[in-house]
This record gives sequence, structure tokens and C-alpha cells, in this order.
Amino acid sequence: MLTTLLIVFLGGYLLITLEDLIHVNKTATALITGVLCWTIYALTGADHAAISEQLGHHLVDIAGILFFLLGAMTIVELIDAHDGFTLITDRIASRNTRTLLWITCALSFFLSALLDNLTTAIVMVSVLRKLVRDPDQRRLMAGMTIVACNAGGAWSPIGDVTTTMLWIGGQITTLNIIKTVLVPSLVALLVPLLILTFRYPAVSTAFVASADEEGVSRPYVNQIARRDRRLMLSIGLGGMLFVPMFKTVTGLPPYMGMMLVLGVIWLASEIIHKDKDEAAREPLTPAYALQNIDTPSVLFFLGILLAVGSLEATGGLRAMATYLNQTVGNLDVIVMLIGLVSAVVDNVPIVAAAMGMYDLATYPADHKLWEFLAYCSGTGGSVLLIGSAAGVAVMGMEKLEFGWYLRHISWLALLGYLAGAGTYLGLMALLG
Repeated sequence: MLTTLLIVFLGGYLLITLEDLIHVNKTATALITGVLCWTIYALTGADHAAISEQLGHHLVDIAGILFFLLGAMTIVELIDAHDGFTLITDRIASRNTRTLLWITCALSFFLSALLDNLTTAIVMVSVLRKLVRDPDQRRLMAGMTIVACNAGGAWSPIGDVTTTMLWIGGQITTLNIIKTVLVPSLVALLVPLLILTFRYPAVSTAFVASADEEGVSRPYVNQIARRDRRLMLSIGLGGMLFVPMFKTVTGLPPYMGMMLVLGVIWLASEIIHKDKDEAAREPLTPAYALQNIDTPSVLFFLGILLAVGSLEATGGLRAMATYLNQTVGNLDVIVMLIGLVSAVVDNVPIVAAAMGMYDLATYPADHKLWEFLAYCSGTGGSVLLIGSAAGVAVMGMEKLEFGWYLRHISWLALLGYLAGAGTYLGLMALLG
């Protein structure tokens, strides 16, 4: 059964990577792959009730991620409808490609540590859409945004879901993970960024500073008071910053905080536009924003997570981790391999399997194993487009192809990943 599951799983991933050649939408492939994997498990398993219970358990986790994604995308669309991102773009707009690349990557790196890499990726790609007219340049910057967001999320306990798992599980502590992983994460971003800096033209005319330069006619935007723009941007971004604190204080899943923020910004939009006529108010409503979010990407995410969940439920991921432990032996090499595997398979079940393999009695809190695992699982997903939640979100928003990312970004992300890993191991050797 496990062999059949792996064949279907890998076959589905292969078809996703060949989307442009076979002309089959990746969402359809992902959904079929996810359902087929669970169908195979159900047909070959004896206890259908137990399998259904496992599916329900995984669906709870998947639904939490999907609701979080839906909430974040709707909030971003609502801010965009109010032209709120111009308050940011007017301050960072530049016709110098190198300058803009460094600014957006720096913002992504530090903002993802405060929000999380998924939310930050959605916000920054929305900002890039306001700044960059040329699609090729915007795709390249969006690809680097993925690298920056994943690197920024690795050194913060609330920046990446796997780091949060390790933090909640007691494997790492806040100050220590920041102290030990910040520099390697920064190296993982700086290496590809420096390479692109020398390969990128210093000046381009592909950038715009305002909607007026694009020749975009949005008459209802001109009627929006600057106060309203500031209010919606403040509620949206401030609310997203509030989500990690809400989770820490209440212990509730992050999507609950995101739904609360969505409700608050929805209420605010209703209040500030209550006196407008229906035609002027409609483009500014959350209901209209919900129509514009990329639903196929959300369903793609559902299919991928279902497929990965089937491998975890059948013990495939744990068997792989055990095999690595027995054949490789060296923990540093194993953790680096786990990071690279997380570029293919979602890092959440991979880290969950590792947490189950290595107990806290043998490897106490803030052990080198857990710190290095936080770095590798967080940044390793940048090597492939589908290796992280941020990558999947950007792929849907900017219609990035797997093959394009592989040719232009993957090798840069891999060099950064290896350089950051080497930096961490070197610092540990020097400082003990």
C-alpha cells in the first residue's frame, strides 16, 4: 500500500511540475492526487472507521490553514480596494531595480518574523503589484519575496508554523532561537540577494509610483478620504500583527485570530461607507473582496495537504525519518536532508515526525538539534515553489510556474540554504 501511495503522490507532483506542458491546471491535479491517496488508503485498510477518524483529524488542521489563508487574502484585497497600499508604495517606490529589490526583501524578512511568512508573502506581493509594471521583473521579485519570507520566519517563534510547533512543544525558547538562528537566516537571504544584485540591471523604466502613471482609471478611489485609507491599512496590518499575540494569549488556532480581524475590518468598512450609494459602496465591501481572492490556489493547497496527510497517516513520513536516522546517523546531515525534503513535502508533517523521533529527555530545550531543525525546515522550503505556504500563495497570486521558479530562483535559494546552514554550524563550532 505504501509503495502505491508513494507512486501516486510522486506522480501527482510530477504532473503539477509539468502543468505548462500537459495543459492541465495544477489545482485539478492536486485535488485528484489528494483524494486518490486517501482512497487507496481506505481501500487497502481494514478499519474504515479509524481511517475516517484520521482523515477528520488531518482535515481539522488543513481547514485551519485554509481559513487562515482565506482571511488573510480577503483582508489584503480589502486594503487594496481602498488603495491602502499606496501609503506604503508612495514611500518605497523607486525606478532603481536594485534598490527596490533590497527594500522589498528587507521588509519581507523582518515583517515575516512579526506576522508570519504566509501573511507577509501575501502582503508584499500585493505591494509589488502596485510598484512593478513589467511582469518578468515582478515575477523575479516575487520569487525573492518567497526566499525572504521563509528566511525571516525561521528565526522567530511566530514567523513559521514549524518554528511555532517547536516553540509550543518546548523544544526552543524565544530569545535563544532569535540569538542562534537570526544570522544564518540572514545569510540565507543575503547570498541569493547579492548574486541577483550583480545580475540585475541597476536602472529600469518598468516601475511606477502611482496608479495615475499606470493610466488606471478607478473613479471610486478618488472619493476615498486619506483617513479611510489609513484606517483600513492600520486595521488590516495591525490586526495581522495581533494574530500571533491572540494565539499566544488564548491558545486558540491562528485562524481564529484572523477571522476576528476579518470581522473587525468588515465592520469598519460597513461603518465608514454607510452613507455611500450602492454603486460606490460595492467595490469597497468585503463581499466584493471575497469574489476577487484566488480560490483555485486555496483548493490547490487543500489537495496538496490531503496528499501529504495520507503519507503521515500511513506512517510513510515517520518511516522515512527512521530510515535516515539508521542509515545516515549524523544528526547535522539528517536535519539538512529534512530541510531539503521539506521543499517537496510540506514541512509541518516532516517536523512533526522529527519531534516524535527525538524526545526532550535526550535532546532538551534549545539543543542544537532543535535550533538547526527550525532553520532548515523554515528555509529549505524555498528551494522549490511548492515547498512552503508562502510559495504556494505567491504562485497563485502571480501565476508563477514551477519550471520558471526552478530555473530562476531554486538554485539561488539552494545556495542561500547551504550558506546559512554552514554559517550556523560554523558559529556552533566556534561558540560551542
